[in-house]
Amino acid sequence: MIAEADLLACRAAIRTGSLSFHSASRLLPRRVCDPALALYAFCRLSDDAVDEGADKTEAVLHLRDRLDRIYAGHPFDAAPDRAFAAVVEEFEMPRELPDALLEGMAWDATGRRYDTLSGVLDYSARVAAVVGVMMCVLMRVREADALARACDLGLAMQLSNIARDVGEDARAGRVYLPLDWLAEEGITPDALFALREPTPGLRRVVRRLLAQARRLYWRSESGIGALPVACRPGIWAARLIYDGIGGAVARNGFDSLTRRAHTSKLQKLAWLGEAGLRAALTSVMPQPAIIHAAPEPEVAFLVNAAARGGVVRGRSDALLSVLAQLEARDRNRRASA
Repeated sequence: MIAEADLLACRAAIRTGSLSFHSASRLLPRRVCDPALALYAFCRLSDDAVDEGADKTEAVLHLRDRLDRIYAGHPFDAAPDRAFAAVVEEFEMPRELPDALLEGMAWDATGRRYDTLSGVLDYSARVAAVVGVMMCVLMRVREADALARACDLGLAMQLSNIARDVGEDARAGRVYLPLDWLAEEGITPDALFALREPTPGLRRVVRRLLAQARRLYWRSESGIGALPVACRPGIWAARLIYDGIGGAVARNGFDSLTRRAHTSKLQKLAWLGEAGLRAALTSVMPQPAIIHAAPEPEVAFLVNAAARGGVVRGRSDALLSVLAQLEARDRNRRASA
C-alpha cells in the first residue's frame, strides 16, 4: 500500500519528532502501525510547518493545496504526501477529518485564543481528537461509541500537551489556556507573557486543566475494548505515556512556565509493560457502560463524519471563512513586499 522508501521516511520523522507516539506505535500490529506512521508523520510535519515556519499563513495554504492534491489522487512528490495519499485511498478516509486538522492549524496561523474550556476543546478536537478518529478508521472501526471514546483520548492528550507547554507557548506569544480561568486568577495574556515565575494562580489553572485531562483519559479507557484485540496494547500505551506527561507536570508543582516536564525511557518501558497487562485485562472484563456516553459536544462532528463513511461533502463554511481570511492576508503581504 505504502512504498517502502516513503514508509522509512515517515518512520524517521516520527522517531525524531514524537518519541511518545513512536514508543506507543511499536505495540500496534503491522497492518495498523504502517499506515499510522504515515498518518502521524503527515499530521506532525504539517503542524511543525505551521508552528515553526517563518510564514504560518503560507504553511496553512500549502497544506490546503496538499490535501486538495491528495484527494484528487495526485499528491505532491514528497514521501509524507505519497504515503498519506495511499492511506486515504486504502481506508476511504473521510475528507472532513483532515479538513478539521487544517482548520485547527488555520486557527493557529490567525493567533486565535480561547475564552473558555469549550473553546480549548474546540481547538483540541481539530488538532488531536481528529487523529484518534483517523486511527479508528485505520483499525476499520466506525462504531460511534468507539469513535467518541477515541475523541476523549485525543482531547486528553492535547490538554496534557497544553499543560506541559505553557512556558514554551508564552515565550512564542501564544496562549492556549482558557482565558476565563486565567481572568479568575487575575492573569491577562500579556501578564502571562511577562511572568518569569509561576504564580499560585497559574499553577491552579494548570492543575484544573490536568484534572479535565484525567476525566477524559478515564472515559477513553472504556473504548479500548471496542478495538481489535491486537491494537489494544498500542492504544493503552498511548493513553499511559501521554498521561505520564501530566504526572510529570504535577511532580514539578504544576510549574510548566519555567520547567518543561519530561518522562524517561525507563518510565516509557514501564508503561509499555503495563499496557500489555491492561490490554489482557480488557479482553476478559465486561465492557463498562460509560462507553455509551455521548461524545463531548465539541467532537460530535468528527464522530458523525467517521461513522457516516464515504460520503464526500464540501468544506465547511467556517473553514472556508478562515482560509479566505488567510488568503487575504497573503495577498496583502505579497502586495506590500
